[in-house]
Amino acid sequence: MEHDADPAPAPAPAIASLQPADDDWAARDDLEEAPAKPHPHSAARDDDDAREAPRARATQGVNGIKSSLQSLELQSVVQTEAKEEQNRKRHLNVVFIGHVDAGKSTAGGQILFLSGQVDDRTIQKYEKEAKDKSRESWYMAYIMDTNEEERAKGKTVEVGRAHFETETTRFTILDAPGHKSYVPNMISGASQADIGVLVISARKGEFETGYERGGQTREHVLLAKTLGVSKLVVVINKMDESTVGWSKERYDEIEGKMVPFLKSSGYNVKKDVHFLPISGLLGTNMKTRMHKSNCSWWSGPCLFEVLDCIQVPLRDPKGPVRMPIIDKYKDMGTVVMGKIESGTISEGDNMLVMPNKANVKVISVHCDEDRVRSAAPGENVRVKLSGIEEDDITAGFVLSSIKNPVSAISEFRAQLQILELLDNAIFTAGYKAVLHIHSVVEECEIVELIEEIDLKRRKEGDIKKKKPKRKPLFVKNGAVVVCRVQVNNLICIENFSEFPQLGRFTLRTEGKTVAVGKVVAVPPAGSSTFNV
Repeated sequence: MEHDADPAPAPAPAIASLQPADDDWAARDDLEEAPAKPHPHSAARDDDDAREAPRARATQGVNGIKSSLQSLELQSVVQTEAKEEQNRKRHLNVVFIGHVDAGKSTAGGQILFLSGQVDDRTIQKYEKEAKDKSRESWYMAYIMDTNEEERAKGKTVEVGRAHFETETTRFTILDAPGHKSYVPNMISGASQADIGVLVISARKGEFETGYERGGQTREHVLLAKTLGVSKLVVVINKMDESTVGWSKERYDEIEGKMVPFLKSSGYNVKKDVHFLPISGLLGTNMKTRMHKSNCSWWSGPCLFEVLDCIQVPLRDPKGPVRMPIIDKYKDMGTVVMGKIESGTISEGDNMLVMPNKANVKVISVHCDEDRVRSAAPGENVRVKLSGIEEDDITAGFVLSSIKNPVSAISEFRAQLQILELLDNAIFTAGYKAVLHIHSVVEECEIVELIEEIDLKRRKEGDIKKKKPKRKPLFVKNGAVVVCRVQVNNLICIENFSEFPQLGRFTLRTEGKTVAVGKVVAVPPAGSSTFNV
């Protein structure tokens, strides 16, 4: 086929041999000076090639420009997104806790209104709705309490979630239920929080009910501290109420009773606790400082100022990824929700869902409503995954790094503080309770008491004290004990010393918190139990 392409030059030598000798040079000169007459078809092709050459060069030029523009646009988008992520305000989760009817949902709703998250028309609608139910003072709570059951009873059931911003910080409000029947939901909210707002009612009789033994003010403070809420803002609400009238004496009385209790719960009151008076219904001393005409004796900051100034410990963005999953749903793929406790999650990352060791790929990451390329520790995120079905995930699973996965175990050693056992109950081997640790809720059993710790001697630095030869058979209220705990299913936890957020827990029985504790040892890597 290649030889067929050039048949024309073959006869050339024969034609040359017929020319006279003396005309040979002239003929050659003529051939050099005057080009040979082209074949008509060859000329047409040359014309086409001549026309196509500039077009091809123009097309290449256009394509080159397009490619350069696309490259510049992509580079610009990446730089813009990187700059936005760099300049993004810090994010904090704020959980509102306290006794039922203290005004948590009303205060949360007022914050959203004052920060421009709710418009006047919506407020007017809620006012009319509350008035029709003869509950005029509940309209602000309707912003946070969204379902009919909560609005009808005036009690928060689920953990409400909303967002607002100040000049320096993005906040997620977690409105925890105050009723004792819904404490497990409160635990779920507090386990995601960085700081807490303890709402206390100044109305006569209401503070006392919440503070007395069995009241939710006490239990919520203990749970918040156990669950890692290291900073607490104590807002004394309803100061505008007719029985209070912004009374300094009432404010001082409540603060005087709360300070010793907060100290006994483990809070450093001088560094980690802030007190201030507010009116959640009227919004007084919340976004702006209140006028002296309202309260002549208060010269301190308002709630927004206090929240803005609170500093919390930074988490490691380069550490192994740990994101306890609190919820999941299907939306063109499997989407999981949670708070990143360690590490950074980025689009395209390959990860593990533990404890079922499912390999997944991150398709997209959303913070609040915005899609982002990556999210750092402390962010509440929605992560779309490929490689796993929604039915294969439950709350309590953990999205984890492949290189350094979270521990998946069925038993662990813990240091427990016994708070208050049920009547006639004995805390001993065989004791059963419900374990709450990050987003895990699992039945557990105390299988062995290892050692009872004498905190007084430990504080005094008595290093001569030897470990007891015999393990304790049982312990009483107030005791601190090291024990071995077993669960029926694999759960994802870590040593408290390495990942505090995945190492704190509570034990509850029959609707009551009986103990709080921390994980002090997990089985060796690759094993779910200790070799006893």
